[in-house]
Amino acid sequence: MTTPVYTALPAASARRGVLGEARKSAAAKTAAVLAAAVLTLSACSTGPAASAPAGSAAQTASSEFPVTIKHVFGETTVPEQPKRVVTVSWVNDDVAIALGVVPVGLPKNEWGGNDLGSTPWKDAALEKLGAGFGSDAAPVQFSEADGVNFTEIAKLNPDVILGAYSGLKEEDYKKLSEIAPVVAYPDIAYGTPWQETTSMIGTALGKEAEATKLIADTEATIKDKVSAYPQLAGKTYIYGNLEPAKSDGVNVYTANDNRPRFLDSLGMKLAPVVEENSKGSAEFFIPWSAEKANELESDIFVTWVPDAGTVGSIQADPLLGQIPAIKSGALVADSDNTLTLSISASSPLSLPWSLDTFLPQLASAADKAAK
Repeated sequence: MTTPVYTALPAASARRGVLGEARKSAAAKTAAVLAAAVLTLSACSTGPAASAPAGSAAQTASSEFPVTIKHVFGETTVPEQPKRVVTVSWVNDDVAIALGVVPVGLPKNEWGGNDLGSTPWKDAALEKLGAGFGSDAAPVQFSEADGVNFTEIAKLNPDVILGAYSGLKEEDYKKLSEIAPVVAYPDIAYGTPWQETTSMIGTALGKEAEATKLIADTEATIKDKVSAYPQLAGKTYIYGNLEPAKSDGVNVYTANDNRPRFLDSLGMKLAPVVEENSKGSAEFFIPWSAEKANELESDIFVTWVPDAGTVGSIQADPLLGQIPAIKSGALVADSDNTLTLSISASSPLSLPWSLDTFLPQLASAADKAAK
């Protein structure tokens, strides 16, 4: 077995926009931006698999062990179906729970979360499994505000540590691998598509068939919901961060980021100006000079904002206000951290939860763009 070493999510502010602004911090010290919306998990047609005892994997496995999983730091072998699962970063815990596996430990949602350090979609899924926070069967929560919490993870004596979606550094991966086998991300930090995260975790937990079905069901839910908004089809978009009165006033997410991937899944198209200026880039965002904001041509512009009042500041900004979609009124400005988190750190639990809130906002912008 290879000793995998991964680096857990550094802190909410380590991911520019992860979460909107969270990623911005990682690159240019900006406030963390994650996502959240006021939806109920009941709106989603997918959900966790059959219940399993808290802190353990379901007894039935759809794959044989040992299994070996390749990732950015090499490969990791999981010798037998894990019973004690710990996750780092965002998304990984959502996927495990959606597959019916309650982790023995997981990070608090310290950005975009609720009073429980959790999210509405995670709370609902854990309740279904009889492991809601506050119950004896609930997972242990630990902080990642200062980076990977090696001490708390070691205390939990895990059989596997899941970080298929994370920003683990190699030294963290190695240190974690001294505790248990670590499933790190396949290529780009914080760049793993939710489908690939689900597939990797399904393999690690012995639930390949369940993971395949979960992906298909989630994609079907998205397709069904977006069918009610035909005006979105083919609309070009830019997803970015706008900072009025700041020198780094514009940051634009590339095709390597889960936010654009989500909009693509709705039948929308990443604006050619972003595609052309990020060719060959492995980054999830590119900085854009505010002086050239008028060149950011698209039907719709989507951004995160700290509060509703920022929208007026963006529109009134002499440079940012020249972005074509903003001039036409086709701006989607999300000030709900939980909604931002649900899309930025997208998972089979969070995306279905987000649709009933986010799709009408996009459709309204698309209607204005068409005028």
